[in-house]
Amino acid sequence: MAKIAFILLCHKDPDAIVLQARRLTATGDFVSIHFDARADAAQYARITSELADNPGVVFATKRVKCGWGAWSLVRATLNAVEAAEAAFPEATHFYMLSGDCISVKSAAYAHRFLDAHDRDYIESFDFFKSDWIKTGFKEERLIYRHWFNERTQKWLFYRSFDLQKALGLTRQIPADIEVQIGSQWWCLRRRTIEAILQFCRDRRDVVRFFSTTWIPDETFFQTLVRHLVPAREIESRTLTFKMFSDYGMPVTFYNDHYDLLVAQDFLFARKISPEASLLKERLGALWESDRVEFATSQEGEKLHAFLTGRGRIGRRYGTRFWERESTLGPERNLYMLVCKKWHVAKRMLHAASDRLDIKGVEYLFDEASCPLPHLGGIERTLEKRNRHRRALMRMLFDYHDTDRLLVCIDPANIELMRDFMSDRSNARILELQCIFDDQYLIGHAHRVGLATSDTPDEVIGRMLPTLRHEFADESVRIRDAEFPRHWRIRQDRSTVDNAQVLADFFGTGQDAAHELAQTPFLFDD
Repeated sequence: MAKIAFILLCHKDPDAIVLQARRLTATGDFVSIHFDARADAAQYARITSELADNPGVVFATKRVKCGWGAWSLVRATLNAVEAAEAAFPEATHFYMLSGDCISVKSAAYAHRFLDAHDRDYIESFDFFKSDWIKTGFKEERLIYRHWFNERTQKWLFYRSFDLQKALGLTRQIPADIEVQIGSQWWCLRRRTIEAILQFCRDRRDVVRFFSTTWIPDETFFQTLVRHLVPAREIESRTLTFKMFSDYGMPVTFYNDHYDLLVAQDFLFARKISPEASLLKERLGALWESDRVEFATSQEGEKLHAFLTGRGRIGRRYGTRFWERESTLGPERNLYMLVCKKWHVAKRMLHAASDRLDIKGVEYLFDEASCPLPHLGGIERTLEKRNRHRRALMRMLFDYHDTDRLLVCIDPANIELMRDFMSDRSNARILELQCIFDDQYLIGHAHRVGLATSDTPDEVIGRMLPTLRHEFADESVRIRDAEFPRHWRIRQDRSTVDNAQVLADFFGTGQDAAHELAQTPFLFDD
């Protein structure tokens, strides 16, 4: 009978990981866990402690700091696969999962299904002939070297690419392989896994090649399986049900999707909402049951579109995707940096992003040119961003796959602050209070069109008190709003005082907070 070694890549929610591992191993299967090295060490220690007495669980011997689109995801997978292959000689199949995945059938059904079909399940389409890549880089993923992470090192990523392109520094794909592409969620037989690991030992040139391609988790295993396994033994599909919205974002499943998920012709599904506790409980119980009969279909996407697109009674069209999202989620932390001097807030944002590993976005609700990823059109104009602000923030949390996000907000935008502070998320405000000298106020008057180079000095002189009063009044309005989680640092306070405030706001240690308070040129104009 089939026995599955699940390769579990995860980076958060230790309680859910422990529960998932216990459920999967309770039916005689195995789990190999890679917990992102970027994540909290205390959480990893908790997971290893809770699962220490479970003989069906093993941990990757080396943890990797994972980044989207980078080789680190493949390296983490290989580390977990190597640990599972060595620890579980009884495992007949190896199945890739994330912490957001959950079973939608019983273990008995999954074992019977795998026993009945002697093949590997992995999406693998010809990289150049298929239309799997809809937009963006295609050949460029392979023929140029990508050493930097596109999301966290955007400037370096594109600067390196542009330089290689300008100098014609392309490279050849290894001559004896045909690059394939597909989803990273696969289920492979033991002999295929053993062949892949041996290939990695024998063909360091191919491993080196893929290690500097872009998004190799969509090409590495897909290519190697086609290279090593006869085509008749490969089914080019995933056994994990996943969907994407019209706007390219992963669809999240909730408590009321149980029947929809169980009816799909898949063994697992992703992404499951962290809040869908009832769904997880019901599907977990289903996995441990002895049920083997399921009526399945391939109509999941159509049914989901029908259920979510009907709108309210009396409306011809259903609500747009971003209009249906109403909350960021209670598990998420939104840090708002509020400052009239935009360059000051941006310096703090980048310093905090670097030192505390929190993803930051600049004045996205105030500055039209603020760089944002493609989110289906909602990001294109300031009007759309502000009208659908909660949905936009939720999509950014999802896009960056994080529970912590930093944003800059102009103090005049108090209604935006009120909206986020009333959300169920852990939203908080750090106000950076600056000193406004005459030179800055004159520059501000020019930037916003209140003055030009021809404006007489006496007119500007009469304007300055009004501007100074307006800036001070914005701070008073924020104070009068009596937000429950509101901190302030001031330009005229000592580094020690500001560091204490930063430690409280970010929930970090004094050393890190002191470094933030000493950010070079923080308040300088």
